[in-house]
Amino acid sequence: MKRHLFNLHRLFLTMVVLAMILNPALALAETVIKLAHVDPEDVYISKKGAAVRVFKDIVEAETRGEVVVNLFGAGQLGGERELIEATKLGTIQMCMVSAAIAGYFKPAMVLDIPYLFPSAPVAWKVLDGPFGQELSENLLKDTGLRNLAYGETGIRHFSNSKRPIKSPADMGGLKIRVMETPLYIEMVKALGASPTPIAWPEVYTSLQQGVVDGQENPVSVILQVKFQEVQKYLTLDGHTYGADFLLINDKFFTGKLTPEQQQIIKRAAIVAGNCGRSIQQLNSAMGVAKLKEFGMEIYSPTDEERAQFKELTQKPVLEWMKTQVDPAWIEKVVNAVEQAEAELQ
Repeated sequence: MKRHLFNLHRLFLTMVVLAMILNPALALAETVIKLAHVDPEDVYISKKGAAVRVFKDIVEAETRGEVVVNLFGAGQLGGERELIEATKLGTIQMCMVSAAIAGYFKPAMVLDIPYLFPSAPVAWKVLDGPFGQELSENLLKDTGLRNLAYGETGIRHFSNSKRPIKSPADMGGLKIRVMETPLYIEMVKALGASPTPIAWPEVYTSLQQGVVDGQENPVSVILQVKFQEVQKYLTLDGHTYGADFLLINDKFFTGKLTPEQQQIIKRAAIVAGNCGRSIQQLNSAMGVAKLKEFGMEIYSPTDEERAQFKELTQKPVLEWMKTQVDPAWIEKVVNAVEQAEAELQ
């Protein structure tokens, strides 16, 4: 009997050793990170999908398999609010999210001030500079979530099925689908259109059936969900810039990772954020060309025309925003944008 048990024990140890030889990650893996997002997993079309894949590959390689990153894309673990909650609770260790973070940290909403960023490079300089650092530090203090890097979810534009939009006057009377947030409702209302909140799964059908005339989204999203089939006109007004936040539970970061692993994760996150930005810019540029091929009429406003949109929308939005967040945050981001513009000239 003892000999039989000894042989079983030896067989088990042999199998374990063989498994480690065949899969070294099993031998070395001490820490597992669950990283979730809501975007598609295809790295060629998804900014978050590309960003987190780069993050995973760098972290696993540079930690020699001591840290394993398991990815959960396409909303497998829920919407952005659920992912933020899960990361706060430690159910998962990381998530990459965009607009939903403002529901947990209100100062983040200043990034959605209409026509705040004149270009993506200005936004990058602001977010990667002192303002972005201060925003991340306060996010950590208020939520326990450490923002490792900023990515890019896209620059939003108006499309519609009625007429070209070259000035705010052209918006008059149009029914525009918006997200159900006061910021976007006030912005569209200020342009003379009728803001109409509609749940995302119903947007295509609502456009197709004429329930609304138009909507607003990044070019990559318009192409991905085939809005060109139900929209004729696109105006590249760039009313808001969407930033992604690559978040990690700080208790996990400081309590479960070695100093070396922390530095690797920080470096990998910066590369990941920039990768997401690049994929988004590539898809936007190629997307405009594809939408033209599909027959959409695309208009890019002049600086003077864009200034008209900015003048009409910022006042009502800022009046509302000052009731939600310390006005000092508004002043800080506006100053940061002005400084970034000056440095990039």
